[in-house]
Amino acid sequence: MLVNNKKGFLNKFYLFEILTGLKITMRNMLFAKNVTIQYPEERRTYSDRYRGLHYIKSVNGVENCTACMLCPTVCPAECIHIVAGERPDKEKYPVKFEIDILRCCYCGFCEEACPKDAIKLSNIYEMAVSYRDKGVYDKEALLVQRGTK
Repeated sequence: MLVNNKKGFLNKFYLFEILTGLKITMRNMLFAKNVTIQYPEERRTYSDRYRGLHYIKSVNGVENCTACMLCPTVCPAECIHIVAGERPDKEKYPVKFEIDILRCCYCGFCEEACPKDAIKLSNIYEMAVSYRDKGVYDKEALLVQRGTK
């Protein structure tokens, strides 16, 4: 099989390809819709199904969690740690409830497994922390209503 390697003047210097690339670039710069957002001033809107930071629902300042240990059991990342205690009325409650957001994969299994709908995932996506130990949220930080879903 013979291959014809004869190149014309324009192909020899790649002039046609350069002009084609410039045409595509100019078309995108002048006529295309701008997809870049200016982050601190503009916020991206996500769907209602987005899973962001966790929070614990509370009723009259008391957490809805009964420390049933279902959420740490189903968590594939093993980022939820609960220490259970008992109230005088024989009801269990979490003495210590911590979520390591740096280990969490935001799968939503904890939200699905909770029989009391105590743990929820908000739509807040800003999760940057300056130190690793600040990535572990305790019960007080989780009780603050972080978002609606």
